[in-house]
Amino acid sequence: MEVLAILIPVSLFLGLLGLGAFVWTLRKGMYDDPDGDSQRILDTRYDDKPKPMPKDDD
Repeated sequence: MEVLAILIPVSLFLGLLGLGAFVWTLRKGMYDDPDGDSQRILDTRYDDKPKPMPKDDD
């Protein structure tokens, strides 16, 4: 039971550290992609109907 006195604060610290890192990335705008969708819609690599894979005739 003494180990809980160590594990609970450590887990709370790591959780708050992860939350802080997430908030920091939000504030830095790392998830903003204003031009990405307009460029991806014109790119053929992201086609809704991909070409069928060639079959292997073994």
